[in-house]
Amino acid sequence: MTDDLEPLKPREAVKMYLDSRRNEVSDQTLQSHDYRLQKFVEWCQDNEITNMNDLGGRDLHFFRVHRREEDGLKPVTMQGQLSTLRRFLQFCATVDAVDSNLASKIILPRLKRGEEARDIKLEPDHAEAILEWLDTYHYASRKHVEVLLAWHTGMRIGAMHAIDVDDVDFEDLCIELRHRPESDTPLKNGIDGERDISITLEIGQVLHDYLEVNHFDVTDEFGRKPFLSSSHGRVSISNIRGDFYASTRPCNWGNCPHGRELAECEAINRTSASRCPSSVSAHPIRRGSITHQLRQDIPTDIVSGRVNATPEIIDKHYDRRTKRDRMEQRRQHLEKLE
Repeated sequence: MTDDLEPLKPREAVKMYLDSRRNEVSDQTLQSHDYRLQKFVEWCQDNEITNMNDLGGRDLHFFRVHRREEDGLKPVTMQGQLSTLRRFLQFCATVDAVDSNLASKIILPRLKRGEEARDIKLEPDHAEAILEWLDTYHYASRKHVEVLLAWHTGMRIGAMHAIDVDDVDFEDLCIELRHRPESDTPLKNGIDGERDISITLEIGQVLHDYLEVNHFDVTDEFGRKPFLSSSHGRVSISNIRGDFYASTRPCNWGNCPHGRELAECEAINRTSASRCPSSVSAHPIRRGSITHQLRQDIPTDIVSGRVNATPEIIDKHYDRRTKRDRMEQRRQHLEKLE
C-alpha cells in the first residue's frame, strides 16, 4: 500500500466499476462482469481483504490458484474470468484504489487451438443451447442440419461431406454413408466405414425441410447431387468446419463467457469464428456426442457401430465419462438384482 492510494472496499469498488461501464456495454455483458467479479469479492471476504489498497501481485496469484484448483476452472474459462478482473483493476487504478501496475501482474492462460484437444468436447447443455438457437432462428438451414447430424449421430466431418441427396432415406429414416474415393468423398476407414445410420422422425423432418427450402439443387463435377450444397456445388470440408465454429460461439444465444464486447471481438465474423475460445470444430462435437450416448446407457458396441470406431478406440480417445459417471451407471444395473 502506498501513501497515494485511498481506501476502498472490494464490494464498493465493483459497484463503481459496473456503474462506470453501464453506458458502454450491453446489459448482458454487465451482468457477466458482475457475476465474475462477485467471485473475487467473495474470495476477498474469505481472506479478510477489506481494502483494495492492500492487494498485491501475490494475492492475485493466490486468487488465480483458488479459481483453478478449488473451483476447477479450465484454461478457456480462466482466461475470461481473469480478463474481466484485469479490466476491473485497471479501473481501480484510475480511482486511486490500487497501484497503477497491479493489473499488469495478472497472467492470462495462453490458449492454442487444439490445446488439451483430447479433453475438449461439446457438453450436452452447450449442444442443447446451440440447437435451440438454430431451431429458433436458423431452422432447416445448412448449419442447423450440420450441427444436428454431428450431435445426434456422432459422424465425422468427412462422412457428412460425402452424403448425397439420394443417401437420405426418408421412408426408413436413415442415412447411407458410402465410401466413394473415385469422386473425392472417401470415408476415413474406407469400405469398413460404410454403414447406415438411423435418424429420428424429428431429425428427418428438419432434413426434409432443408431440402425443400434451403438446399441448392446442384450437381458436382462427378454428376452427383450433394446433400450439403452451395451455389457452387458440394460444400467443402473447410466450409463445414467454419459453420461449426460460427454456430458454437456462446454469444449467439447468450452472454460472452470471456468478457469480450461484440463490437471489439476478433471472432465476431464467420471467417474468424475459430478465434472464439469456446467455439469448437466437428471433432469435439463428435467426442461430446459419443460421451453423451454412453451416458444414456447405450451399449458401447452399439455406439461403436454407429460412429464407426472400435470399442478400444472409443475408450481411449472418446469416452470422457468420469469414474463417478461409470459407477452410477453400474449402480442402476445392480439395483435390478434381487
